[in-house]
Amino acid sequence: MTPRLYIPRDAAAIAVGAEAVTKAIEAETNARGLGIEIVRTGSRGLFWLEPMVEVETRDGRIGYGPVTPGDVPGLLDSGFLDGAAHPLRVGRPEDLPFLSRQTRLTFARCGIVDPLSLDDYRAHGGYRGLQRALSLGPAGTIEEVARSGLRGRGGAGFPTGVKWRTVAEAPAAQKYIVCNADEGDSGTFADRMLMEGDPFAVIEGITIAGLAVGASKGFIYIRSEYPDAIAAFAKAARAAYENDCLGPRIAGSAFGFDLELRVGAGAYVCGEETALLESLEGKRGQVRAKPPLPAHKGLFGQPTVINNLVSLATVPGILADGAETYAALGFGRSRGSMPIQLAGNVKHGGLFEAAFGLTLGEIIDDIGGGTATGRPVRAVQAGGPLGAYFPPALFDTPYDYEAFAARDGLIGHGGLVVFDDQVDMARQARFALEFCAIESCGKCTPCRLGSTRGVEVIDRIIAGKDASANLALIEDLCHTMKFGSLCALGGFTPYPVMSAINNFPEDFGRKAAAAA
Repeated sequence: MTPRLYIPRDAAAIAVGAEAVTKAIEAETNARGLGIEIVRTGSRGLFWLEPMVEVETRDGRIGYGPVTPGDVPGLLDSGFLDGAAHPLRVGRPEDLPFLSRQTRLTFARCGIVDPLSLDDYRAHGGYRGLQRALSLGPAGTIEEVARSGLRGRGGAGFPTGVKWRTVAEAPAAQKYIVCNADEGDSGTFADRMLMEGDPFAVIEGITIAGLAVGASKGFIYIRSEYPDAIAAFAKAARAAYENDCLGPRIAGSAFGFDLELRVGAGAYVCGEETALLESLEGKRGQVRAKPPLPAHKGLFGQPTVINNLVSLATVPGILADGAETYAALGFGRSRGSMPIQLAGNVKHGGLFEAAFGLTLGEIIDDIGGGTATGRPVRAVQAGGPLGAYFPPALFDTPYDYEAFAARDGLIGHGGLVVFDDQVDMARQARFALEFCAIESCGKCTPCRLGSTRGVEVIDRIIAGKDASANLALIEDLCHTMKFGSLCALGGFTPYPVMSAINNFPEDFGRKAAAAA
């Protein structure tokens, strides 16, 4: 039997040499007259082991990593094509604690299948969800999604079933599905991993959404900074059209659905749903005032479902396995699983999919292994650049929407960025305001001017100029931004700023500590 190797084509693996490792293995095996088969997969999400090469054996896949081109001759000498011992051998990846503790639902196929093979996708359960949706019909499909408890994974956490039902009930000859893949938050990569590692799940989810609400056209809006994801998704979409998974008669039914890929121009604000719609319509990415909601008047003035990519990629599994299976997982009103993305100064960075309910401390210290530097963890930012900073004293916080909101935090898109005890929290607060000033669309005054004035006030605090008065000013400014901004960019910027001030007053000067 020809040895089969699995090597990720995921951007995280490519960034640390996966292409060079693949070429080295091909060259060395050719020189030795060894026949092999290489399957390029997505990543399993264990980024500290990338590039990880897996070899298919009688005992399952055996992983080796992180592999460099220089390791290849020694690996072949040791017999790694048969899964033999080697210092880089990690054993069966699914037996590693980082993977074995996960509840992989949405990301079950990532790192397992050839992401561009429709046959591989179907062999691993793909398109069972669409078949069930076709049998249930639109109303039954919406009810199934609603009963699952799925909430938007892009940040807002709005119930997906409610959004779909609203669009389904809106009278219109034309409706749209928009998949928001403009993943701009720092420390997040779940969208990219799915686009590169399991794109057919995204296509299937968008198609089910179209069937459910009566939409015949969908768009996926991908950020331009993801060239590998764009290429992978475009190839998968072509394959879907060629095999009647997209087009006029999907799976032999009377239902037709078309999907178009659109690439953004790099504006963070276009991750906000109404700015995204403006961009899709060929306009400058600026936030729209609400109401009307996009569900009533969205893309080109028509009722539109806008869902995050992870939300849509989760739908096929819900339909295939039933709402109850998904709803049985989780904590409180946060049902199902969440792809937690560990980044920053963390020992075991990567994607950890788990049911809601783990504590923040379990995620950072146990699963993430603490900091990569070995120094104490001082802060964790949850929910992207506009998320709050949590100190270790709050690590007992359960990872769910309501628990985070109770402590003025956001789960957001599931990103966690870890900092050790050398971080300057005053400068992190400044960065949040500077980021907002740079990325603001400029439409509303609280965001446009408040962020710029905020940078100036923080600079005075850092310089030790009348810290108490300036702290009072920054708090007032944050209040204005939080409740006066048109969208979450200005409205959420106060979260990192005020959490840094309240939880780390010592970094804002002695007077700041007294004022707190």
